[in-house]
Amino acid sequence: MSAATPGFVVVGIGADGWDGLSPRVRAELRSAAVILGSQRQLDLLPALPATTIAWRSPMSAHLDAVLTGAPGAVPASPRVHLLASGDPMFHGLGATVVRAVGAERVEVFPAVSSASLACAHLGWDLAEVAVVSAVTADPEIILTEVTDGRRVLVLSRDASTPARVAELLAAHGFGDSTFTVLAQLGGPRQQVTASRVGSWDPGARVDPLNVIAVDCIGPRRSALPGRGEDGFDHDGQITKSTIRALTVCALAPAGRQTLWDIGSGSGAVAIEWLRADPGGRAVAFEQDQTRSARIVANARRHGVSSRIGLRGAAPAAFSDSATETDTPDAVFVGGGLDAALLAAAWAALRPGGRLVANAVTIESQSLLADWHRTHAGTLRRVAVDTAAPLGRYLAWRPALPIVTWAGTKPSDTESGSIPSGAS
Repeated sequence: MSAATPGFVVVGIGADGWDGLSPRVRAELRSAAVILGSQRQLDLLPALPATTIAWRSPMSAHLDAVLTGAPGAVPASPRVHLLASGDPMFHGLGATVVRAVGAERVEVFPAVSSASLACAHLGWDLAEVAVVSAVTADPEIILTEVTDGRRVLVLSRDASTPARVAELLAAHGFGDSTFTVLAQLGGPRQQVTASRVGSWDPGARVDPLNVIAVDCIGPRRSALPGRGEDGFDHDGQITKSTIRALTVCALAPAGRQTLWDIGSGSGAVAIEWLRADPGGRAVAFEQDQTRSARIVANARRHGVSSRIGLRGAAPAAFSDSATETDTPDAVFVGGGLDAALLAAAWAALRPGGRLVANAVTIESQSLLADWHRTHAGTLRRVAVDTAAPLGRYLAWRPALPIVTWAGTKPSDTESGSIPSGAS
């Protein structure tokens, strides 16, 4: 790191303030030339030689200016100190700074996380608790984790978060769950309030610095794909439950990957992809405005709205420049399938990525058969029959058979083919 390139020191501080910091961290802050933090955090410090600067709103823009060295963002200094709540590398500022400038330019001094403090107070094993952050995501994110018997911690954005989370839980059948709001954890003004979700007072005064603990009592909800069609608002353009489960499994969600869902309709495939792996992102391509609105509503209903982007008609919208439309790791073509669209989707796919296309009509099924002859992969025909009443008896009601093609794009993009039988 050159002398002209500032380094960043991220210091975690709890509600117990200066008293809770180790001698080493106190010495670090005494040596600082510039310290940035929220006004609440700065007020926890004693008088120090450093220049202290409170974050401007929006903080994200101010932070970006500091990290990129924008003129006048901070006084010139070889090391800029940033205050963070609790453990900066746990849903915190430290992780954001490292992603922006690289670990080699960042030193982190963690404090005890709010999740650890909450579990210590409640007697919960943190290793068995799901933790979600409503600081950067919508409160609906809790819906990705709740199921009967699970314990969930929600990191709140502000004083309004508990009421919103309680409302969501009650609306989804978790009204009997234990609901505990833990504020100012570890500090002299610590306050813990517990009730049932259904009894939570939406007008209750809550400190903005709070964590919500939910001991879930309610329906069993799985993260595996294949939810019933009644779990989504749709106009009939939706990949049916059984086929959707097979489709998402074929797309192989795994970690920090991006899915393009082309001809998204209700957004069901993208939503199931996102629920299957919390590290994933998705972009839904849909030309119909009414369906686009449904995708947004369905994503919010399932707690994944912060991880899905929306674009217009494919393939024209492939060229839109936005972070959500970075090169996809997986592509699903569910609507509007034709030769040009399939070729464009394949060209956009990252080498080593997966493409899955489903076809119902004879014409589109023939297209996938031709594609299979050229690119190998796996071609399957899936037919599903469901038992339904026929007078006083039951009979099998067949759904339209689906032809599906799945393949992996070769690393050598000039070869234009993939190994026979790849799946």
